[in-house]
Amino acid sequence: MKKQMELTYLGNKELLSLYKTAFFCSRTVSSSAVMRCYDWATSIDLSNTVIISGFQSKIEKDILHLLLKRNAKIILVLGRQLYKQLPEELVPAFQANHLLSISTSKQKRTSKESAERRNAYISEISDSLVWGCISSDSPLNSLYDANIAKSIKLYK
Repeated sequence: MKKQMELTYLGNKELLSLYKTAFFCSRTVSSSAVMRCYDWATSIDLSNTVIISGFQSKIEKDILHLLLKRNAKIILVLGRQLYKQLPEELVPAFQANHLLSISTSKQKRTSKESAERRNAYISEISDSLVWGCISSDSPLNSLYDANIAKSIKLYK
């Protein structure tokens, strides 16, 4: 039997009831895939969706910055414990009730295993999944394969 994940929350839990679009991207990504990710982040209709991600890779972090500038509703899922102090860039979204931070682990740092659990949780609760790029050796491949029906790939 699978152990129940112990989640902790900070922010607007009502975001969980909205349509959730997950964003995933490998650490290694081509320049053309980077541009497609940026185009997606600047053009997605944010009126009826919340963007959920771990925002861990460089591109995921860039996408977070673009989405914050657009006042997007964000669910940030951490593979470690919650922040002791919210990063300054997240404070305006938090104050506007546009942010929910979820911790999927009590660890102080994200490990490979906690990142995989975090990503599985994100895919499980999301209505759709957007894949910026998945490198051939990435653990994201198996997650994509398990979620093809609700997935959109931005790369070729």
